[in-house]
Amino acid sequence: MRRIEKAERIGEILDDLYPKPPIPLDHVNPYTLLVAVALSAQTTDKKVNEVTPALFAAASTPEEMAALHPDKILEYIRQVGLAPTKARNLSTMAHQILEDGGEIRPDWEFLESLAGVGHKTASVVMAACFDVPAFPVDTHIHRLAARWGLSNDTTVQRTEKDLKAVFPKETWNKRHLQVIFFGREYCPARNHDLLDCPICSWAATKKRIAAEAKQ
Repeated sequence: MRRIEKAERIGEILDDLYPKPPIPLDHVNPYTLLVAVALSAQTTDKKVNEVTPALFAAASTPEEMAALHPDKILEYIRQVGLAPTKARNLSTMAHQILEDGGEIRPDWEFLESLAGVGHKTASVVMAACFDVPAFPVDTHIHRLAARWGLSNDTTVQRTEKDLKAVFPKETWNKRHLQVIFFGREYCPARNHDLLDCPICSWAATKKRIAAEAKQ
């Protein structure tokens, strides 16, 4: 089966299971989503959603965040991974946004220039807040794309390019969310029986199924 045919069938399954996938990170505006996604690196969405209510109660705008000392920001986010670095980045990011005019703009170069913001984080904000077609790829989507035979590269950058090539552009913004939810519910990283998975059972190669069965 060709990749694009496989992607079409996968898309039908995902649309059936998750017709309107929500953003898994709690937020109230583009800035708070940007902060939440930046905090989610090497941290679960669940943990981020546990710490952001108190953080956003104190600082839900760049102006309010810039007014906090990085040590104060750290107090709010101490439970997330890489918290000291992220606290410094949130402070620097807030000042950068203020220097630019104080608003989150749908501009790739601007977003990716911010402290602690990479292409994946920028992609989430562009897709969720500005409806700009994007396909954010994290380690989980990268893993599932490999399992399903949609990409065989070792980098998330190449995987993003491969996924954009096989899924219609108008589906990208929901498709990446659907893959995330599917991975959590049906396709975990560890102790996964590929033969019992609604997608892996037919999309994964025999070699891949055998390799993961030995783990």
